[in-house]
Amino acid sequence: MNSLKRMTRHLILAAAVLLLPLASFTTAHAAQGASQIDAVLVLDVSNSMSTSDPSKIGNEAMKMFIDMLPKQGDQVGIVAYTDQIQREKALLEIQSSKDKENLKGFIDQLNRGAYTDISVGVKEAVQILADGADPAHEPMIILLADGNNDFDKRSGRTQSESDADMEKALKEAKDSGVPIYTIGLNADGKLNEAALAKLSDDTGGKSFATDSADDLPKILSEIFASHLELNVVPVDSFTADGSYQNVKISVPNANVLEANISIMSTKPVEAKLLDPSGKEVPIPSDEVLLSKSKSYSLLKLLSPTEGDWTLQVKGVNRDKIDINLVFNYDLSLALDPLATTSYSKGDEVKFSSYLMSGGKKLEDQTQYSNMSAVLLVKDLDTGKTEEMKMDNAGDHFAGTYKIAEKHDYEIKVKAEEASFFRETDAVTITAKGSGPATSPSEPAAEPKKAFPLIPVILGVVGLAILLAAAYFVLRLLKQANRGFVGQLVIEIRDENTGDKTSPQYKKLSAFKGKLLLHQLLQLAPELKETEKIVFKPGSNDRIVLQNGSPSTIEKSGRAVDASRELELKSGDRITVSLKQVDKTIFIEYLV
Repeated sequence: MNSLKRMTRHLILAAAVLLLPLASFTTAHAAQGASQIDAVLVLDVSNSMSTSDPSKIGNEAMKMFIDMLPKQGDQVGIVAYTDQIQREKALLEIQSSKDKENLKGFIDQLNRGAYTDISVGVKEAVQILADGADPAHEPMIILLADGNNDFDKRSGRTQSESDADMEKALKEAKDSGVPIYTIGLNADGKLNEAALAKLSDDTGGKSFATDSADDLPKILSEIFASHLELNVVPVDSFTADGSYQNVKISVPNANVLEANISIMSTKPVEAKLLDPSGKEVPIPSDEVLLSKSKSYSLLKLLSPTEGDWTLQVKGVNRDKIDINLVFNYDLSLALDPLATTSYSKGDEVKFSSYLMSGGKKLEDQTQYSNMSAVLLVKDLDTGKTEEMKMDNAGDHFAGTYKIAEKHDYEIKVKAEEASFFRETDAVTITAKGSGPATSPSEPAAEPKKAFPLIPVILGVVGLAILLAAAYFVLRLLKQANRGFVGQLVIEIRDENTGDKTSPQYKKLSAFKGKLLLHQLLQLAPELKETEKIVFKPGSNDRIVLQNGSPSTIEKSGRAVDASRELELKSGDRITVSLKQVDKTIFIEYLV
């Protein structure tokens, strides 16, 4: 396969060289909107947290973060650490409210223990993402800690050993593009803020510190918003009087996918909701999801109607109530491609940027009305960044940058309004060369030469043969790299104990060509015989299984010969009885 790829690349390169004068290609640079995430929540559960957070508000904040995620699609894992891993949960794909309750219930069951080693928690979180993150998702780690390391002297563990483990974990996170968001709870004044800030700075995350656990829900809201290029919108803060009090919730436009309304209070509250027409909307309902905890209530409005909604909140008399809002948008920001990336000092480069929704340019110009945009120009030679305001042209943003020096530059656009922001991918230009191509002066007349008819004919024939060869090789390569659809639901039963694992949902869209069952089982050594059970993409949203292992494959209660091919359609279930260990694997294919 590698030799086939190399040959194809050579053929394509040759064709591209021959055809380069005949065609040009442009690409818009866009950042993703409404991205799905893979998050690992890392909680310090050492005994010191009993003093700094006696009410376990940190746990409540993590639960609120889970509730703010969309109804389905994201993955969440959890690590509870002291100087060792107390409990952990691998990435769980959220497919329903039941999955969120599963994750929150896991957090509620966490107990506290002695000693602290932050590197233990970070290292495990990085490994969880390495084992199960979806390449199409945005990964992130959120770390909650309340102080410095505190080692058990009997273990012999040293600070230098912990630092070495941490540096290794940070390098893996940085290389994999995993930002670490740190939250330092400085209740006793012993927090090492600089150490936590370094974790965030080194990986592209953000660092937060607070003296009170009461701030944690707000901080988690800010992390959720920041990672998805959103802004937390403070709505209201008031003291309850025992009756329903009205709060206006403004949905700015039709591009809002979700509106997350968090109601934070120390005592229970009741809520009612009126849509812009004044009609009461049941809570919960198909339009509004409700999540409750001892310190917050979260209303999630799904595809809410544009306009002013009325939230009616009834709290216990004299209880302080804070209400915040986070929107989630199906919007991205694109940057028109430049005609060239090579310029001269003094050249003026024009930029045009616009919003996209569903992969198309946004037609709704009202979205632009309250937005502003800036050009962010980073001089790669000096490291300095300039910010220049762009013009709002109604359906796009326009701006010009005059190149000041013969340097390399990285440029992107950031557009923002009160509830969200978006950034384009960065483009790099250079002013170190000779600049854009200019028309050369008229050369002196030369004697006319005969048209090279024979070489041209031979060139055309050669090009046709080359392109035909490239076409057939590409067809072979495309067949070998056909993508999968759907997912596999996998459970494993230990035949000695009868214990069965929880269902694991493995999305197949990240794989192409072929996939080993052993890969989906995270290459567990005891399940090595499954490396000869291969899945391949089939036609009509099906997959094909080929068994080269000694394992027995059963479908509908009957053993089948899958040594050649066994086609599976959505809803089909099979069992794999292993020979080398007493385990049975249950697999269901879903599209």
